[in-house]
Amino acid sequence: MFSAKDLKKMDKDDVLELIGLETRKGPADWLLPALGAFSVGMLVGAGLGLLMAPKPGSELRGDLRNRLQGGDSMSNGTGQQRPESVSRSA
Repeated sequence: MFSAKDLKKMDKDDVLELIGLETRKGPADWLLPALGAFSVGMLVGAGLGLLMAPKPGSELRGDLRNRLQGGDSMSNGTGQQRPESVSRSA
């Protein structure tokens, strides 16, 4: 059947397969592929979002820069100003 030389060449997975078993899968065996697929999905989504943006890249970057610096904090995303907060009278 098998000689001692053949048994020395076998690793753990070969021996387990020979008797009909397999190694136990740990959390990394399912977590890493899931994180990889999620990352690829995020990159594809970001790329498609940039391709379908309603403004050219330079305008979009300028708008983002203004919003992050607080210059355009009153707009609602449609290019129109939001109404000032109305005080409620009791």
